[in-house]
Amino acid sequence: MQDLIQKAVYDRDAAWELSKSQKNPLDIVQFVSELDRDQAMQLGMNLKRFPMGCDLTEIMAGTCASDLEKNDILGNCMLSDSIGASIHVCAYAFADIAESYGMRGIDLLREVREVTEVPLDLDHFGSNGPMRLSKTISSCPGECYHQGPPFKGCPRNRIHSRLLEKEEDGISDKEEWIKISSSVAINLTCVQNAEGHAAPLKEAKDVARLAKKYGKGVEAIMFIGDGYNDLIEGFSAGLEMGVDVFVLEGGPFNCAPDRLDAFARAVAMARILAPGKIVATNGAYEDECRIGLRSGLNAIISGFPKNHHGYMCGYAPGTARRGNFGLPRIMQIIKEEIAGGFTNAPIQKGELEALARAVKIVDPSRVYPQKIGYTFVGDAHWVTLPSTPLYNRVEVKKTVSDLVSMAAGGFIGDKVALLGGRFVSWVVAKELDGLVDEIIISDIDPWVEKVTVENLRSTLETEVTNGNSQDLNAYHAANSAIVSSTIPSVVNGITKSLPGCISLI
Repeated sequence: MQDLIQKAVYDRDAAWELSKSQKNPLDIVQFVSELDRDQAMQLGMNLKRFPMGCDLTEIMAGTCASDLEKNDILGNCMLSDSIGASIHVCAYAFADIAESYGMRGIDLLREVREVTEVPLDLDHFGSNGPMRLSKTISSCPGECYHQGPPFKGCPRNRIHSRLLEKEEDGISDKEEWIKISSSVAINLTCVQNAEGHAAPLKEAKDVARLAKKYGKGVEAIMFIGDGYNDLIEGFSAGLEMGVDVFVLEGGPFNCAPDRLDAFARAVAMARILAPGKIVATNGAYEDECRIGLRSGLNAIISGFPKNHHGYMCGYAPGTARRGNFGLPRIMQIIKEEIAGGFTNAPIQKGELEALARAVKIVDPSRVYPQKIGYTFVGDAHWVTLPSTPLYNRVEVKKTVSDLVSMAAGGFIGDKVALLGGRFVSWVVAKELDGLVDEIIISDIDPWVEKVTVENLRSTLETEVTNGNSQDLNAYHAANSAIVSSTIPSVVNGITKSLPGCISLI
């Protein structure tokens, strides 16, 4: 494992082998800790690419605070929705705002769902439903972030200030909160020497179990801590509970000897270990955000004024304080750190729509946590998006099941070219296995094409061949050509230049 990690820093093929291998947190933390910062960053970025990890970079928006007006939270949510930012639901604040208007928290969540279509990410949720906190906590000015590390315990005794009687009043709505949400966050810092900051592990396990019952993605929030033992404890607890995504909190909770080395290494470790292939941060100073993005970070949770995530990411000790509007700052940091590519950085509504179309084409039953060959089909997005109105809105022309029917009826011939080598083509190939004699994979990225062919050959009986990144040659060599992209501009370009191609959108 040590040699493989060393090779994966410089070699994409070795990184692919690493992603396929059996791993445990102890080995990964130990061996990645032996890398210097530049090596850790390069390893993380190698693993932030198809099919080893999600290659998108996004913002999740904290839209709420306990002392906001109802119109303000609805407006914040609609603005987040319009820019394609998933909404991070701080359940205690939703419940507080609703209470001030004589409503139940679940009714406010329903109103937000009615005026938005992006994923809803539920946080601060416990065994009784939304956690309820005293005003000293819900209106905390963020002393810990303002002062900077090291964290020595919450000065306001955060978790022990919960208003349990209020929580119990809402327990009847508990499962409905999860049903409406797309993903659910749990806090594992209780196993990282922060018992005073987070609910007991038993409570996190209860929430994770319920989230899985309803098919929702599960995120594990954990501290950078000492950068070694604390990471082992956090990763181990999360994997034992079957979480999909790791959310790493730095800021005052990064107590490692070198904060930036530790943050870079933690992101790379999480990239290797996260089953859902996504790594996020809910709290990181500006220098940590930048080093994290250079190390393969996918998502940063930021927020509107008064929301605690508004100051927890993108600022520095002395400037991090309640009232900051973090979203514009984080957008700027991402644009400065992430080079241009096929998608916006941070991603916008168009990218979410393309992902939703992909899931609709292949059917949610065939995607993560399902596997084809060596790895999962898609990532944690692919399980959260079906729980959104956006998924219901997008339309497709053909599904994988339609293609199977066409193949069974003899309408696509014995030799089929799949133009595009990403996850949609994987599922199409798997479902056409045995119905056609040959499948040709063509992708603009030669490495993506190579890995896709290798992975499909490992599990299919039908012959799978390379198109040598030449769509035109694959098109002419096949009886039929299927465009597997779900991005309209890409599909339109291919179908115009290659008449008769089968498009799915």
